[in-house]
Amino acid sequence: MTSLPPHGRHARTRRSIPQRTRLFRSGCALGALLLIAAIVVVTTGRNDSFASSTTSTTSTSVTTTSLVPLNQTNPGGKPAVMRRLALWRTLGGPISPKSVVATNTGIVMAQNMMYRHTVTVYNSQGVLLKSIPDAVRLSDFGVTGHPGYSRGAPVEAAVTPDGQYVWVSNYSMYGAGFGPEGSDTCSPASAHAAGNTNSYAYRISLKTLKIDSVVQVGIVPKYLAVTPNGKYLVVSNWCSWDAVVVDLSSNHVVARIPVGAYPRGIAISPDSTMAYVAIMGSTILAQINLNTMRVVHQIYVGSNVRHVVIDPINGQYLYVSLNASGVVEKINRATGHIMARVHTGSECRTLAISTDGTALFVVNYNSNTMTMLRSSDLHVLQNVATGTHPVGVTYDGRTGRVWVAVYTGALMIFDTK
Repeated sequence: MTSLPPHGRHARTRRSIPQRTRLFRSGCALGALLLIAAIVVVTTGRNDSFASSTTSTTSTSVTTTSLVPLNQTNPGGKPAVMRRLALWRTLGGPISPKSVVATNTGIVMAQNMMYRHTVTVYNSQGVLLKSIPDAVRLSDFGVTGHPGYSRGAPVEAAVTPDGQYVWVSNYSMYGAGFGPEGSDTCSPASAHAAGNTNSYAYRISLKTLKIDSVVQVGIVPKYLAVTPNGKYLVVSNWCSWDAVVVDLSSNHVVARIPVGAYPRGIAISPDSTMAYVAIMGSTILAQINLNTMRVVHQIYVGSNVRHVVIDPINGQYLYVSLNASGVVEKINRATGHIMARVHTGSECRTLAISTDGTALFVVNYNSNTMTMLRSSDLHVLQNVATGTHPVGVTYDGRTGRVWVAVYTGALMIFDTK
């Protein structure tokens, strides 16, 4: 496993900061069940950006057939809570993954920040399909003021509910017309004073595996999420201290909503009306009404809340990670009541929930472990060792496997049987 290149302040992240559409249901009592088949054909070939050494290595086809929303795609067999984790494969190469996201269409994507300037794309078996450079000509998308190529720094990713696209946030932008790289410790005032500029989110087609759209968001965007109805993309901006809402019918920002210092994780209600944003510099989740585009409630969860996921079955519960204390909590979404809490390790980071909603997985950055929890009561089911500094985790609903992004240069795939 390789160590990270020398970008000092990114090697550790914020320890000291206080930190469907449902495709549809068959609704005809006498009718036949309508089958929706979405075929994602992954093709590779020449990539137009610089960094030609990171073009495709493998070509394959991935087919998705689903009668349920992608976030409820299930491998079948035993419920996730009744399975056991066992290391299946470790993937290396020129990667420094900050996050890893399974689309539940047979594709898994790792975002490799400014250390590699790539998004690496794998099939569910761990075969590398393509390494997508983050370099774009913004002028190709009608953006002026940035001649030539601009580079990003891929942080997180979110798949659209139809399984056609993935949106990726970029920590900062590099190239003509952009200011210096953003900072981990910042405010809107300090960021503007430093000359930091708004970054961009990229849209990647899962058919072509190419960047086909961009949208300007905020300063140091971190997490992003797509509403289950496919209408909006919500992005949290670390240094802008806001969340932006992008209308996906036009790929234009329709709202900028102040939420507080250091917003990060986002979860969205099944009916697409509410977004819950983890405010890492505080003790709250900010609840945004996506009809009025306003913060309508603050849910107390505890200090340094980093990530949040929602029960995929009915959305009744929220689960959060408190980075500084290493605690995971279960929250009743309607009442805000903390129903259970457990310490999982030093600096717990990203959470993932199984597509059947029965199990949670959390990576513990300084403990170099991943913890599997029973979602009903947060009972610890298993702890497994990872590489140094696990930072991202995802559950692949196609296979039931759990992928862990190890920041120091690996992806670890755990089988569940």
